[in-house]
Amino acid sequence: MFGSVTGKSIPLSDTQQITRKAGNIATRKIWLPKFVYDALPWFYLASGIGAFFTTLYISEWFWILPHYVLFSAACLHFGIVVLHRRRVGARKTDADES
Repeated sequence: MFGSVTGKSIPLSDTQQITRKAGNIATRKIWLPKFVYDALPWFYLASGIGAFFTTLYISEWFWILPHYVLFSAACLHFGIVVLHRRRVGARKTDADES
């Protein structure tokens, strides 16, 4: 009546093994130089503003306009979120230290 639960691993298919490895790569932490890390939100904001102003000069390629608008919105969003998180984190560490 007692079940025997053993720690036997079930063999994974090739697709499952690739998915497991890809997940590890996507969630792995990477190291960036301090200059690149500090400039990242400003790069996002500059890219978003640049893509937005690029849409003003495109007159012939109507199919590409939504792509530029979406890219600019995503870059602006990422830049604002990263700046906000860094400022909140800096305030929290300053409050913890004092």
